[in-house]
Amino acid sequence: MPVAAAAPLISSVQKLVLYETRARYFLVGSNPAETKYRVLKIDRTEPKDLVIIDDKHVYTQQEVRELLGRLDLGNRTKMGQKGSSGLSRAVSAFGIVGFVRFLEGYYIVLITKRRKMADIGGHAIYKIEDTNMIYIPNDSVRISHPDEARYLRIFQNVDLSSNFYFSYSYDLSHSLQYNLTVLRMPLETLKTETTQTRQESFDIFEDEGLSTQGGNGVFGICSKPYEKYVWNAKLLEAVRAAVHRDWLLYIIHGFCGQSKLLIYGRPIYVTLIARRSSKFAGTRFLKRGANCEGDVANEVETEQILYDASVMSFSAGSYSSYVQVRGSVPLYWSQDISTMMPKPPITLDQADPYAHVAALHFDQMLQRFGSPIIILNLVKEREKRKHERILSEELVAAVTYLNQFLPPEHAIIYIPWDMAKYTKSKLCNVLDRLNVIAESVVKKTGFFVNRPDSYCSILRPDEKWNELGGCVVSTGRLQTGVLRTNCVDCLDRTNTAQFMVGKCALAYQLYSLGLIDKPNLQFDTDAVRLFEELYEDHGDTLSLQYGGSQLVHRVKTYRKIAPWTQHSKDIMQTLSRYYSNAFSDADRQDSINLFLGVFKPAEGKPHLWELPTDFYLHHKNTLGLSQTRQSYTYWWTTGVLKHLPLPFDEVTCAENRRKLTVKKFHKYEEEIDIHNEFFRSYELSSFDETFCLAMTNSTRDFMPKNVGIDPSPFTVRKPDETGKSVLGNKNNREETVLQRKTAASAPPPPSEEAVSSSSEDDSGTDKEDEGAVSQRSTPVKVTDTGDNTKITENVVQSTKDVYGVNLSDIPSEDDLAIYARFVQLGQSQHKQDKGSQQFCSKHPLDKVINLIPISSFSQDNIYEVQPPRADRKSIEIFHAHIQAGRGNMQPLGKDDFLMYREYIRNRYM
Repeated sequence: MPVAAAAPLISSVQKLVLYETRARYFLVGSNPAETKYRVLKIDRTEPKDLVIIDDKHVYTQQEVRELLGRLDLGNRTKMGQKGSSGLSRAVSAFGIVGFVRFLEGYYIVLITKRRKMADIGGHAIYKIEDTNMIYIPNDSVRISHPDEARYLRIFQNVDLSSNFYFSYSYDLSHSLQYNLTVLRMPLETLKTETTQTRQESFDIFEDEGLSTQGGNGVFGICSKPYEKYVWNAKLLEAVRAAVHRDWLLYIIHGFCGQSKLLIYGRPIYVTLIARRSSKFAGTRFLKRGANCEGDVANEVETEQILYDASVMSFSAGSYSSYVQVRGSVPLYWSQDISTMMPKPPITLDQADPYAHVAALHFDQMLQRFGSPIIILNLVKEREKRKHERILSEELVAAVTYLNQFLPPEHAIIYIPWDMAKYTKSKLCNVLDRLNVIAESVVKKTGFFVNRPDSYCSILRPDEKWNELGGCVVSTGRLQTGVLRTNCVDCLDRTNTAQFMVGKCALAYQLYSLGLIDKPNLQFDTDAVRLFEELYEDHGDTLSLQYGGSQLVHRVKTYRKIAPWTQHSKDIMQTLSRYYSNAFSDADRQDSINLFLGVFKPAEGKPHLWELPTDFYLHHKNTLGLSQTRQSYTYWWTTGVLKHLPLPFDEVTCAENRRKLTVKKFHKYEEEIDIHNEFFRSYELSSFDETFCLAMTNSTRDFMPKNVGIDPSPFTVRKPDETGKSVLGNKNNREETVLQRKTAASAPPPPSEEAVSSSSEDDSGTDKEDEGAVSQRSTPVKVTDTGDNTKITENVVQSTKDVYGVNLSDIPSEDDLAIYARFVQLGQSQHKQDKGSQQFCSKHPLDKVINLIPISSFSQDNIYEVQPPRADRKSIEIFHAHIQAGRGNMQPLGKDDFLMYREYIRNRYM
């Protein structure tokens, strides 16, 4: 069945300007090129209701200028009076977080600053840096409430500038495997969906002219987000049905980091994305176990993505990913923190003999990941006083019960391992044991890669590769099943175990892309140290969100190579975590409940701070009996078992097709043109601000500077050869950028966020170029020779630091002779008769300005260069290379097969 040409839909609302009058807010959104605009009208005369009008019309720049001009003219207090403007610009933004109401009117939350954190196939992922919360109703209709300010403070305690991420074109709530599987749907399916979308929409001309263009049509696909990992779903609930989908920007909470692995100059991007669940979310001791719907506390889905950055396209590039999950033990359990103990006793709150909660939880996992589901339980097995072992015994009983009814090939795999016990033993190596577990796990689940196995894996077969699990399809491999890791807190031990599994999967990913000859990676290599730094940042971030402090035990702790100063840091992190759990977690929990819409303020109801507990808010079965009861034996959703080991969410069926929005475009339309979205040829770029240069680099930040060292990132380094610490790397990067800017003798140009958010252009359509030009056109200050010498000494590095080679102080005689001949040749080009020059002069300025070429070629000198001429064959090769980058491969000829056969014979036979 043929596969259609498909691409993700790119939101056309990426720049926003909010204008205000006394009666209305006008939100004008545009694409980055500012060629297409949409307008949202928000009523300010309603004290408590939200009235939003979206005409769903696409405006041009000229039409928006005229519209804003008419609004300005119509809202002035006196006709013709220029001083009292009827339309004023309130704020510039990059997206809408949502709308929220407490006891008075609605607020709108806007993203005013953003920072690029990662790039996946040209699709940018941004981190929210700053937001602005604006009250919508006018002061004249505002009905004040004494508790409104307190609710506002509680809501703003959720720091949106701390680890919240979004993208205009990439669905962050789904995995890379899901997003690319959707793009490879059969052609007939997409045609059917396009027809249904056109019949249901208002725009009857959306496919006009496409039928006459032949093969130029491209399907744009947008999938419904997975709401479990969307944190502003409740904030957008009030406007989701009333506005165009481009206004809706879904954000996730967790972690996002990206580093560049250079393999002899070939850029490989390693990305780590963690999605924190918005269901049953909260802080460490206040959210334990699971709720009545099967959602567990501290549930985070971690995905590592690897791709070759030299080819950007999803259709022609090489992409690979691996997903694993952490989460609290899926039982009804809690810990009472009122005793003020560092480790409060674990209590089982409800008896669950039929594992009802665990069944709901694992049913969700079967739908999203397929089978097998592998549980790695790291809690303690042997204790003097029964503490963590309570959870192990209950979890074993639940898994044993549920496995009775599953087919044996899809049964839940349970791996208990007391990590704390092995850590205390001097005879056992914790990471070696984890490596054995990781190998068995990755072999069972496999991983995702969007290209078939390389021919080299057939020529040089590897035993580990042939035993790899997952699902092999014509387009590559699919990950089926997932590893679920847990300890009590799912922080320190879990992060180390996930790192070891991720390291093992990374080796298979590199092997599948043809970058290493065996699926194996050693410690103390540049690649593993880069990956370890990503996981350390990932663990610290998740630990701060849930536990209130950074990681206490790290990978180096379990390798037993941590410096002695690390012990004092561990003690401080333990005290910080205890203080946060005892004094600040309750306020953070209230903020999360209010932000996620778990608690909704209302007149006549108790206030949030008056509730003795939030148990009833997260367990809905306590407020009413459920009308449907799940079977004790057939505990999975209908249809899930039929498609295993494939996940039900990725199967092409009617239920999943209803989650897609499919529309057909011309192949050069901005809504699907990722090349234009990534390179943005209409904007001025600066090398110092280029994201690919600023990200962590294996060669610059991890490779030792010693002469003669193997530049491969897979070479094991000695302890004295290892690069700098993480802090040293960051300081080095900051100093490098500072040196570049010092050498330019000009202040740094303003960032995209600062320009857009601070510009006061009333039209709202022109780019904010005036501020940028004024900043960039600062005159260069001319300093003394002595100052220049000092600057040069600070900026210019030694040849050994730059190139790794020491140049000799005195050149050899042969080199001096060659240089002397070169100087004489250059001097002979400038010898001219001054007398003849005076007679030939026709203008008085010829004696002052006389640019003489230094070459005998008229159009090949320092003033003008003639482009090289390419023959026809070279042009054909270049065009074939361009087409190959777009996925249009030319058929191989007879000469190509003969050449390849000769190469194989000479190389391997």
